[in-house]
Amino acid sequence: MSLLHGVGDFFALDLGTNSMRLIQLSGDSDRGWTLEKFAYVPIEPKITQDTSEVGRRKLAEYILGAKEQAGIRTKNVALGLPARKTYTAVVEVPNAPIKEISNSIKYGADQYIPMAVEDAEVDYAVLGVSPNDPLKAEVLITSTAKDYAEESMENLEKIGLNVIAQEPEPLAMARALAPIGLADARMLIDLGETSTDLVVVYQGAPRLVRSIPGGLASLAKTVSTSLDIHDDQARQYILRFGLAQDKMDGKVFKALDTTLETFSMELGKSVRFFQQKYVGSQVGGIVLSGFAGVIPFIAEYIEVKTSVPTVQGNPWQYVRVTPEQQQALLPVASEFAVAIGLAERSND
Repeated sequence: MSLLHGVGDFFALDLGTNSMRLIQLSGDSDRGWTLEKFAYVPIEPKITQDTSEVGRRKLAEYILGAKEQAGIRTKNVALGLPARKTYTAVVEVPNAPIKEISNSIKYGADQYIPMAVEDAEVDYAVLGVSPNDPLKAEVLITSTAKDYAEESMENLEKIGLNVIAQEPEPLAMARALAPIGLADARMLIDLGETSTDLVVVYQGAPRLVRSIPGGLASLAKTVSTSLDIHDDQARQYILRFGLAQDKMDGKVFKALDTTLETFSMELGKSVRFFQQKYVGSQVGGIVLSGFAGVIPFIAEYIEVKTSVPTVQGNPWQYVRVTPEQQQALLPVASEFAVAIGLAERSND
């Protein structure tokens, strides 16, 4: 099993808190990608969070149903691993030939990950010479608990699937959202249901990876408490009106202002941390995805608070879709960053 590399014909599976996304692409990063198959299936959170045998069987039924709905025939699957279940970091090691660096990481991984090596699945990619110090090389290292990785794989193998790769969701998200060929850095944000993934990409590679607690569910809870309404209605208000101050007398904006200001401060801290580490570099923009990709006026809000140009991104930027597919995906397109990134993995 590999955390960072995958081969062959496969589909991507992104299991969220209350929905799952499956996608299969054809093509490659040089010629571009074409959407072949996809499915978006809502799920009750109690099913995705149920670790009992009954819960696993129900989830398996949903996965197989979604696969059939999409018309996916291959049994090979690349699975996204939630950031809360993984550890990802960029570390510096003495610069040397790649083989020597690989051996250094392979036999000294315990000094880079927050768990015992024997209890972990570890993978890494040598990024090259550090932009900060020519005597150092940077290595992207990621790990997850071995028990969790094996259990996730076994659950899918029990329903006839073949797990060819497991990858941390932030890395997959970055593959779909990162602009190509920019001299400066970009901060990529994926606002999920319960947490937010943050990746700073610089010179074609992730250089900073974080997960911030809180997502749309916590925003909805804040609005529901402030306006004394049900969470579902608060969620609809957020996605429909966002931070528009001329809608509902600006009540949604006022309810979320403090929470989003704190959130923006976290983004600002990450910008400063990155720019202090990579002296002379600049974070030239923030790209929003997930629910942040559709909440009205959140990009403008974050730009004001961070002083960094902010846009709502497009995870489909490198994927060709038909008008019919585009129409079907319209309500949920911004939620596919992780699934698309998994599906855009190299087959080399």
